[in-house]
Amino acid sequence: MYMRIAALLTCFAAASSPSFAADPPPVRPKSGKVEIMPLGEVKQGMKGIAWTVFQGAEPEPVPVEIIGISRNMWGPKQDIIIGKMGGKAARTNVAKGMSGSPVYINGKLIGAVSLGLSQFSPDAICGITPIELMLEIDSKDQSRPTDARAPGKAVAQTPQGGGFDGLIPIDSPLVFAGLNGDTLRDFSSFFDQMGVRTVQGSGGSTTRGSKPVAGWERALNPGDSVATVLVDGDMGVSAFGTVTYNDGKRVLAFGHPLFNLGPVDMPLAKSEVVLTLASQFQPTKMANASDVVGALRQDRHSGIMGELGATAPMIPVTLKVRSLDAKDAVRSEKEFHFHVFVHQKWTPTLMMLTLYNSISNMNEFVDEATYRLNGKVEMNGPPNIGLATIQATGDLPMPAPMALALWLGDKFNRLYLNNVNPPDVKGVTMNLDLLPERRVAAVESAWAADTEVQAGDEVHVKVSLRPYRGEALQREVTVKIPAGLARGDHRILLSDADTLNRMQTAASYQNRFIDVPQTVSLLNQERTNNRLYVSLVTSSPTAYFDDKSLPSLPSSVLNVMQAGRTSTRAMVTTPETTAEQTSISFDYLVTGSYSLRIHVK
Repeated sequence: MYMRIAALLTCFAAASSPSFAADPPPVRPKSGKVEIMPLGEVKQGMKGIAWTVFQGAEPEPVPVEIIGISRNMWGPKQDIIIGKMGGKAARTNVAKGMSGSPVYINGKLIGAVSLGLSQFSPDAICGITPIELMLEIDSKDQSRPTDARAPGKAVAQTPQGGGFDGLIPIDSPLVFAGLNGDTLRDFSSFFDQMGVRTVQGSGGSTTRGSKPVAGWERALNPGDSVATVLVDGDMGVSAFGTVTYNDGKRVLAFGHPLFNLGPVDMPLAKSEVVLTLASQFQPTKMANASDVVGALRQDRHSGIMGELGATAPMIPVTLKVRSLDAKDAVRSEKEFHFHVFVHQKWTPTLMMLTLYNSISNMNEFVDEATYRLNGKVEMNGPPNIGLATIQATGDLPMPAPMALALWLGDKFNRLYLNNVNPPDVKGVTMNLDLLPERRVAAVESAWAADTEVQAGDEVHVKVSLRPYRGEALQREVTVKIPAGLARGDHRILLSDADTLNRMQTAASYQNRFIDVPQTVSLLNQERTNNRLYVSLVTSSPTAYFDDKSLPSLPSSVLNVMQAGRTSTRAMVTTPETTAEQTSISFDYLVTGSYSLRIHVK
């Protein structure tokens, strides 16, 4: 393949840029039906015009000379047209964001600029995806590509670097507005594994929600800059490219995949180019998303397809962040509003990203701090999901804000990755308090006045927790011994939330067919980590499956249940039953556990 391209380039090595006769100024293309030139009619030496935006919102003509055709370059029967761009593009080179720039010969559309030639190339050599390949994108096709780029899934990378590496897809970089450099650095691993290039935005996005603005019918003409919106509001995450084709309702762009997600619902917006950075190494457009005018419906190998006037669902998020002093008085307060793209793999990562960035952008941010979060996920249908946790700098190999973001991401991962049906999230509301000290307390010891008891007795237990600094925290609780409890040795367990959550969480992960209501039920059953839980542990088995726990099962019943389970609906059993009796609230992250043995006479 590379030898074919090299041979084609050799024919034109003497020319520094395409030459064109003095012709009337080209007429900017408009939406509507357009005559196309089939690939079979495209010949070496033909001269055409590409349209792309270098600054602002108006596309400009760029001369293109056809070098030749590279056969089967992108796969079987997927040929690519090789061209050389002149005009402004000869100075800027083939820039990121030019993906989708339509190319016309004698007024006929031949395809979209979609590939660039290596790095450090002195010539603006581009690959052009034939329009026939882009028109194959079918809005009714609901199949999902196996190589989609989504969080949690590594994707093979296209070779890049210096020297002659051949034509590679022009990046449509993710542009982050309102996110600081530290956030992008800390989340770089999430995007690197997908082969997604991240760029810090030059300004804020003005999109708000996914409802198309008035006048959407006249938007996104061929050559216009277009944005796909993953997050908007007080923070923005968008990918930019250029419109190739607009028939009045359907829009084609990019000429290569965005994430190759297949069928998708994502807001589609107009955008304005701030500038086009000329560079032999990494030429790129800097752009801002503006008005939403439709929805992206397909993200395919040969391009993306959107529908003007359509609305893509987004999740509205409200986050109130307060900074408190040592006496819990409010020192400052900020409120953030944004919307998040709905997708089973992307939504959890974007929730993590926006929460982490909200914390990192606070002037009050310090390392020795504690973060207390409360809120809810409003659902259409099932009950709402309660959100409550506290995170502090401790023994974890990560800062508390990242631990908090991962905690939230886990909730959304479990909600969105069920194999039965997708969730319908109405909105998310969160309140986050920043406390100016490390509030961590570990369960240290416990004791009772008498560990020899009768069934039906009450046992008075004292427990001591050791905070990160300061005096021990001591509390007293009363444990009721059930009247029918068997004689023998048992345990009073004083523990953190993780100890009690562990078995049921493990059971839920083993069941492949937990649906949304069951997932919501499991999430709401989880204990919170700012409480000390007091439980009575007895020597009788417990079974966990789906969102249910069955304590103190007779062996005969347990055997029947195990025999009736299928391999796809696993059941986890433990030899003990842990019956939670009470809990004590602390304004600390509670960790650890302590078992106090008792003997029932």
